[in-house]
Amino acid sequence: MKILFSPSEGKSKLDTHASMNEHSFVFSNLYSKRLEVIQYYQDYIAHSSQDDLKKFFGIKDDSEIKELCGNMLNKNTTKAIERYSGVAFDHLDYKSLNSNAQDYIDENVLIFSNLFGPILAKDLIPYYKLKQGEKIKNFNIEKFYKDNFSNALDNFLEDELVVDLRAKFYEKFYIVNKPFLSFTFLKNSKALSHFAKAYRGKILRLLAKENIQDKASLLEKLPSELKVKDIKIQGLKEEVILDMVS
Repeated sequence: MKILFSPSEGKSKLDTHASMNEHSFVFSNLYSKRLEVIQYYQDYIAHSSQDDLKKFFGIKDDSEIKELCGNMLNKNTTKAIERYSGVAFDHLDYKSLNSNAQDYIDENVLIFSNLFGPILAKDLIPYYKLKQGEKIKNFNIEKFYKDNFSNALDNFLEDELVVDLRAKFYEKFYIVNKPFLSFTFLKNSKALSHFAKAYRGKILRLLAKENIQDKASLLEKLPSELKVKDIKIQGLKEEVILDMVS
């Protein structure tokens, strides 16, 4: 099983490893492509005004901006799953999982970073900021990764059950090219946004704790407050619609 996951705007400043290199990432043969994006990112930063950088990073603190302007290739790193700290990652609570569950996450979760592209949870990345959907002049990061990494992802996922827990935006980085499972979260028949992030984290935690490898086991062990309302098949996507029971 492989799980596709979104990153978060929030990030920890934890550093546990030295600076990144080609061995820091899955698809090491494509490391030069990641470096191309990083070069665009750093060139943009170097030639932007302070006001532009505040918008680009989504922050206002001048000292924080100065830190973010440092050379990405010289920064220390930590595992991606511990770098991100948003709602979904809070509910995953990776650090509280036992070693087997953490290994499950490390090896099976692909996070679609809006700077580094598709990375495994165990891949090593530095602290950075880049708002979702923010453009670097005319360079389209999502399209670049889609064009250069889709074949590698197709091969990586070929023999796996794929569970897509990404927010819709991250489909711009990669369209799954085989049958896959996705989830929609409702409350009173209305789609959730903030709570959807939480439940994506909860479902990922469930997958890891229970070492789930198939769809039936996952649906049997859903959180008690989630009930299956419908299952729709649209092309390659099997969408499980879950209603939150109060």
